[in-house]
Amino acid sequence: MHSQLDSYDRKILALLQEDASMSSAQIAEQVGLSQSPCWRRIQRMKEEGIIRGQVT
Repeated sequence: MHSQLDSYDRKILALLQEDASMSSAQIAEQVGLSQSPCWRRIQRMKEEGIIRGQVT
């Protein structure tokens, strides 16, 4: 079961869809999170199948 996506998750997804090669540090800076929570959110979305692949 997928968890609810909040505004941070949606911003992260939008950035990854635009440029999947961005680092978690770059994404974190743009969405207003520190690097660790941003990385954990990305990993959670991968584990839940929300992020299914990465194309650069």
